[in-house]
Amino acid sequence: MRLLRHSYLVPSLFLPGLFLSLCLAQEGHFHSPASDEQLGSVSFPISCPPGAQSSFERGVALMHSFSYASAEKQFHDLEAKQPDCAMAYWGEAMSLMRQLVSVPEPADMQRGAELLQKAQALAPKTQREQDYIHAAALFYAATKDEYKTRARNYSSAMEAVYRRYPEDQQAADFYAESLMNWGQPDDPLANARRAIAILDPVFQKNPNDPGAAHYLIHAADVPQLAPLGLPAARHYAQIAPSVPHALHMPSHIFARLGLWQEDITSNLASLAAAQDPASHVGAENQIHAMEFLEYAYLQTGEDAKAAAIISQFQRVSRDDVTDVLRSPYYDRTITIFPAMYALERHDWKRALALQPPPEAEPFNQALAFWARAVAAGHLRDAAAAQDAVTHYDALLEATKKSSHAYVVPHMATNHDEAHAWMAFAQGDNDEAIRLLNSVAGKQDIEGKGEIELPAREMLADMLREVGRPQQALVEYEKSLEVDPNRFNGLVGAALAAQTLHQTEKARIDYTQLLKNCDNGAHSNRPELSAAKAFLTHH
Repeated sequence: MRLLRHSYLVPSLFLPGLFLSLCLAQEGHFHSPASDEQLGSVSFPISCPPGAQSSFERGVALMHSFSYASAEKQFHDLEAKQPDCAMAYWGEAMSLMRQLVSVPEPADMQRGAELLQKAQALAPKTQREQDYIHAAALFYAATKDEYKTRARNYSSAMEAVYRRYPEDQQAADFYAESLMNWGQPDDPLANARRAIAILDPVFQKNPNDPGAAHYLIHAADVPQLAPLGLPAARHYAQIAPSVPHALHMPSHIFARLGLWQEDITSNLASLAAAQDPASHVGAENQIHAMEFLEYAYLQTGEDAKAAAIISQFQRVSRDDVTDVLRSPYYDRTITIFPAMYALERHDWKRALALQPPPEAEPFNQALAFWARAVAAGHLRDAAAAQDAVTHYDALLEATKKSSHAYVVPHMATNHDEAHAWMAFAQGDNDEAIRLLNSVAGKQDIEGKGEIELPAREMLADMLREVGRPQQALVEYEKSLEVDPNRFNGLVGAALAAQTLHQTEKARIDYTQLLKNCDNGAHSNRPELSAAKAFLTHH
């Protein structure tokens, strides 16, 4: 569960048309004053004094790679040096918006509004700059509109900028990013598809544009679209290796496609960069890489390395996390690391013993009870399942009344899964299967988190446990189409095929499992031993 899913998610100079076209047609590369810093290639002409251009483009490049704190400082420093540069204030306000990451805190909303008022008061010298500033001001307007309304208003204004200045690649980047900040209920993937259609030409023309590469990955970060993000994923880390998030972000696509070794390589590089004191980033960057590493290691059977990641996380202090999501994100990982370790290894007793951090927000405490409900269902422990669901439901209600009510829709999946496993523990198999089938159907349409357990795999497990191997195999195969190369998906499909005497099917799945796990060279998982034994005899 993420606080925001894009899901999961202008501009320009009005210089005389010819001058604008010439400026935007040039290969405007941002070069950092630090010779070894690599942030990508950004061309964003502004009318401020020439000395401001490089500094401004560095801020934009940082913002495109979600280095929001560094971008904010960069623009703030530019304001001090060039107090009459209206676009510097626009840049700082944009860095506070934190699209696709979090909802701005009230203080950030107030600060953003003040910055844009200052920018407008400076009477920007070009119509293009006025358009960019006007679009951002709609987000920070002094109204009581909810976040999604503000985001949509900003996006509509950015669309006008994008259409007014078709040669402005940055307009395309920012408009596409804005599309992923709100969705269409009747077609959850419509905006993502629109964003891809906008960004792909930019990426083809300037593959070193960090915004185009990064936002392409975000737009494609759902199972249905993930293959479309693979070229950008394999290039983005080369564009901006100085940013830990740029080294991590490709793994969103690698995880979607079950490319575990690329996933691991990406996140090891990101983790090392985030731990480098010279990177000046908060520990949230380390934690995010750790989450993906734990998941990938579990898919390759490397349980010891997954456990080592949990131990490494435990050495990270809450105070090391600098992002505005400090408490919610840190507390989430306290719970989700051991929960995923237990559930992925089918260690139901360990999962049933999970305790939420008492200081965590209700929605993060709920994660522990979701995991306990899943475990209790597998153990057919009706009392434990009922207790877990009762706690989960109470924490859901508490979240609805809290300042984090915006995460309630994202809790719906875990809520229904917890109730399904409670029904299963109570012997109501039909209700349990109905609930999980409903969740799986929603995930087919809307997608799911990169490192979440697939509801359809849960459904397949449930069907196999109640003696319906044929139905289970169908569901495993559907799940593997969406979440390829998952350890438990391949094992479950092979076991169901064995029960049905479909030897060739079982052989294919076990072969792929062992390929993913380097033939079990770094794992003592019993499933790998069973796979080897089966292949030896078949």
